[in-house]
Amino acid sequence: MFAAWGRFVYRWRWATLAVSVVLLSGSVVGLVTGGKLGNGNSLASDLEAARASNLINNQLSSGKPSQASFLLIFGSPNRSVTDPSFQSEVESALAPIRSDPRVADIQTPYNAKSPAIALAYTSKDGHSALVRVGLKSTSPQAASDYSALRAKVRASGLTVMGTGDVPVNNAFSTTLESDLQRAETVSLPVTLILLLLIFGSVVAAGLPLGVGILTIVGGLAGTFLLNRVTDVSQYALNIVTLIGLAVAIDYSLFVVNRFRDELASGSSREDAIAKTMATAGRAITFSGLAVAAGLSGMLFYQGTFLASLGAAGAIVVGTAVLYGLTFLPALLCVLGPRVNRLALPIVGRRPVSGRGMWHRMASWVMRRPVVVLVPALGFLLLAGTPFLHLRLANAGIDQLPPRLESRQGYDILIKSFPGQDQTNFDVVVSYPNGNPLTLQRIGDQYDLTRRIAAIPGILRVDSIYTADPSLGRADYQKLLSSDRSQLPPSIQQGLGQSVGKSIVLMTAVSNQPGSSDAARTILRTIRAESLGDGQVLVTGQTALDVDIINFIIERTPIAVGFVILVTYVVLFLLTGSLILPLKAVVLNLLSISASFGALVWIFQDGHLGGQLGFTPQSIDPSVPVILFAIVFGMSMDYEVLLVSRIHEEYKRTGDNTHAIAEGLERSGRLITGAAAIMVAVFLAFGLAEVVLIKSIGIGLAIAVALDATLVRAIIVPAVMRIVGDFNWWAPRPLRRIQQRVGLGEAERDVVEAVA
Repeated sequence: MFAAWGRFVYRWRWATLAVSVVLLSGSVVGLVTGGKLGNGNSLASDLEAARASNLINNQLSSGKPSQASFLLIFGSPNRSVTDPSFQSEVESALAPIRSDPRVADIQTPYNAKSPAIALAYTSKDGHSALVRVGLKSTSPQAASDYSALRAKVRASGLTVMGTGDVPVNNAFSTTLESDLQRAETVSLPVTLILLLLIFGSVVAAGLPLGVGILTIVGGLAGTFLLNRVTDVSQYALNIVTLIGLAVAIDYSLFVVNRFRDELASGSSREDAIAKTMATAGRAITFSGLAVAAGLSGMLFYQGTFLASLGAAGAIVVGTAVLYGLTFLPALLCVLGPRVNRLALPIVGRRPVSGRGMWHRMASWVMRRPVVVLVPALGFLLLAGTPFLHLRLANAGIDQLPPRLESRQGYDILIKSFPGQDQTNFDVVVSYPNGNPLTLQRIGDQYDLTRRIAAIPGILRVDSIYTADPSLGRADYQKLLSSDRSQLPPSIQQGLGQSVGKSIVLMTAVSNQPGSSDAARTILRTIRAESLGDGQVLVTGQTALDVDIINFIIERTPIAVGFVILVTYVVLFLLTGSLILPLKAVVLNLLSISASFGALVWIFQDGHLGGQLGFTPQSIDPSVPVILFAIVFGMSMDYEVLLVSRIHEEYKRTGDNTHAIAEGLERSGRLITGAAAIMVAVFLAFGLAEVVLIKSIGIGLAIAVALDATLVRAIIVPAVMRIVGDFNWWAPRPLRRIQQRVGLGEAERDVVEAVA
């Protein structure tokens, strides 16, 4: 099938190139008109925190979007907020934006409606003032309005910092964009240099890079198209570029290398491209299926941004395979021997088969397989041990680099202003039937507020039952069960803000950080409460944090199982063996566990934090999922490349030991080159300033480096030497099924490995 496809592309090469140009034009149009991506984080409706939030929004909100705002922090090292000169400079700095039509209101310590608010807007040391600027616009216009308004605020004698939801969200967007640009700027030149060293020809080296760029354009266009039907996270742009560039160059490397080898052996252009598609084309198709299978595991996490990353990643992998099977072979047919033009004399020739470094290494390993295997496996297991003390927490503002004003302002806000370091637990008491304010229910709710207030770490509980401290349980029962129109104004206002058709809202305020273990203990304690015929639901930062983590953990076994099963089937259809896919799965899990251990050691434990420029923090629960999904699929590139070449030699000679050494010799150089390119691309994303992208880039680089060196060069030969001829075993019925569906390896032209 693949050989026939190669001949078809040869005969219709110009038409194939024309179709590719049309696809590229459509991709460019889709990219230019794509618009903005969201956060891809619409919560699954079955999460408790999501149910509670929906009840609050449906029964206590007016239906209008909440007002966007930003905060300004004015500070002085030697003057206090109450100093007249301090106030004068604040008022002067705010004057240019007071009459701006984009501003709804400005709140300062000097126009506060109460002394308590004025105190909250003054730092604990009295040297900084907090100003809240309300905007008339909503996202995404609010980000542009903030940038314009912030530029107008200047105070010659005071420091000024902007922070708050709008500046922080804007900082994430702009930093992700700059991270993407930096990664592209660094990775493309480095990749070109590596390709030149691998191919020794400018033309041959330029082809994979060109396909990589086409794939990125197509993948990003597909992502923006996907965003028209579902919410796609802005992280998708970085992930699509990372995956697209890596797999496109990897696949193109296999195809171009095989085509050049076939031409060098004397084949015509048509025969060369037919054999290339029968080997390299087949390999990248299976590899694409394996990568797509890995990424599809993220689709099990609907309700988080992982699902959009999985879908976008599958789109870009499909784009890479499409161009690798159409545009690239068509262009190779046109170029023919000219693919070797502009050769570099400094790049030496490949060593003669059987005499190279890889053959010697494989032979050395297979003479002592157990002696080599034990320390190698021990190293991988030891490298994975830091993962045993993994701590998960959703990404927060610590993901941003400390140099940004919004991050610095937020740190000052939390540290210096009273009440800003507190965590709120929004407790929703829901009644499926009837009025929430019956005599019995009022008493139950009153008792609940007192029990929550007694929990260690809770400072207070804000509710309708704290409006008047002089009232007791019976007083509230009598008051709230009577005619509400006769209630005091303060009580009526509280009812409007906290009592809905079937719910009552109360807010527990804690002095513990939202993602801390102490806050999670408080959450468990509140959720353990029962209330007669009412249901107690909790939302807020800690509740969302815990619910999302549990959501991901609960779905991980089925997602991992699905990825392993599909990958196993794909590899069986490729190799016709039941043993080799099992080996690949186990070794993949080992290399992934080692990269997970490195991830925890670096980003959670804080090693290399100063060198890499990040704040040590808990690992976002999405990062291990993303790493697993990408690495598990991408490592199949090397498995396909190495095992197919070994299998060819085994079928030819029947000598397992010789086949392993010869297969590694013929594919080792290409594996090393492909891995070097992948590592370069991933490390370029490791330069990102957003910690989530940085951790993914570095984690992927470590995983690929381990997989292409320790695993493929040492562990695989040792294991295959120990297993012997059983490497290729499968029951006859299964082997017949594999051959019957046309994916067996009956002809030499089809079975020859990519090398």
